[in-house]
Amino acid sequence: MSAIKILARVLTARVGPHIELAVETESGEVLKVLATEDQVDRLVDELEDMLHAPAGPEEGGPPDAA
Repeated sequence: MSAIKILARVLTARVGPHIELAVETESGEVLKVLATEDQVDRLVDELEDMLHAPAGPEEGGPPDAA
């Protein structure tokens, strides 16, 4: 597993039936992935749940790996 990087930005683009997610780190590294609309919808749901959940005991730290 690679070291955790700090997120700089996320860009999206439609590519045919998929959505391209480009994730850029502060150091300039870019990872591009293709996702289905359903996958992006589930990602949005997870992020919304996380944003509306009470803060955990280690607020501000990175989450545990899945």
